Amino acid sequence: MKYYVESYGCTMNYGEGRKLSHDMASMGYLEASSAEEADIVILNTCTVVETTEKKMLSRISDLKKMKKEVIITGCMAKVQPKRIEIRLPESIVLAPSDYHLFAKEVADRYGIAGPPVPIKTGTDAILPIAQGCLGNCTYCITKFARGRLHSYSEDSLIDEFNGFVDSGAKEVLITAQDTACYGVDTHTDLPSLMRSMLRKEGEYRMRIGMMNPNHLRKIVDDLLSVMDDNRVYRFLHIPVQSGSDDVLKNMRRGYTAEQFMDLVDTLREGIPEISIATDIITGFPGETDEDHQKTLQLVKDLHADTLNITRFSSRPGTEAAQMEQIHGRILKERSTELTELKNEVEYNVNKRLIGQRFRALATEIGKEGTIVRTGYYRPVVVREKIPLGTFLDVEVTDCRSTYLFGKIL
Repeated sequence: MKYYVESYGCTMNYGEGRKLSHDMASMGYLEASSAEEADIVILNTCTVVETTEKKMLSRISDLKKMKKEVIITGCMAKVQPKRIEIRLPESIVLAPSDYHLFAKEVADRYGIAGPPVPIKTGTDAILPIAQGCLGNCTYCITKFARGRLHSYSEDSLIDEFNGFVDSGAKEVLITAQDTACYGVDTHTDLPSLMRSMLRKEGEYRMRIGMMNPNHLRKIVDDLLSVMDDNRVYRFLHIPVQSGSDDVLKNMRRGYTAEQFMDLVDTLREGIPEISIATDIITGFPGETDEDHQKTLQLVKDLHADTLNITRFSSRPGTEAAQMEQIHGRILKERSTELTELKNEVEYNVNKRLIGQRFRALATEIGKEGTIVRTGYYRPVVVREKIPLGTFLDVEVTDCRSTYLFGKIL
């Protein structure tokens, strides 16, 4: 029998999807190249916003029509199991907290297919370091799916990291719901974990996953010290979500807009060219025109390298779902205005990089060529075929708002 893992959502989910794939291979199942070719499809779901939830339900219906055996994992398996069971009453539905039972559930239902099958390792790897978070954001459904923080043991993570590098991985993505929280429950921290990982010799890159400002502030100095190692991308993803303190308070984010900007100043003082990515939720319940203007001003002041705009989406069971909602027309207008500003800011940031030279790593194949990542995690499109995992020197020759163009030196 053949299987296929189809993951959606965050990097964490994709990392867990890869682990589920390894479990299937360990029981002798062969990996198919698509859901259409598979006998068993593991649908690793996301339900962070309403549009994604609808996409998951539609995909479940598609797979059912294709008469596939379907196993549902991911966040939806935890927070909306009844919606799944209505459509797939006989299927295995397994929440992230129960992944240790995955192999047994599959073996009990479908049996052991044969001896373990080797899985081809790529040049990139994803390493989840914790489950859950310490946040209590009023809009977040993920906290119901993932629960409170549970950090994985440092020794096991180091072993896994070393195994990735030994297997040929050139890029390892360190991920969690809030990477900055790592170790709070086990009396350690992220910088300590990364220092231990960096004892591994070799030429590779580590990318630190998303981290919330209130927890990053507690480790920022130590983290900057770790990022002195050029094997760590000078890149951080720090969601601000709003430029209004009133909105941030209603979101229960645990910081002010000024504290966020002070944190960014500290990062840029430590690493002047550090690449900053951030997220904004526009149209949060109760957001006024004045609040929106404050967010626009923050975007102008921040000069983020990457800015992700999301329209507020009410999620069942959250406090924000009970608040007075913003009219859809206003949501669209504010989203459009922010997106136009985002494109302008990102283009101006990228334009400054034209003519600069970087050591880069080929990470993926894009529509216009090979995408290579600089040490600041900036994507550069090179219109040549380059084997993934190759390190090379490039010069930036042109740009768009979301990526750069370059040539090999």
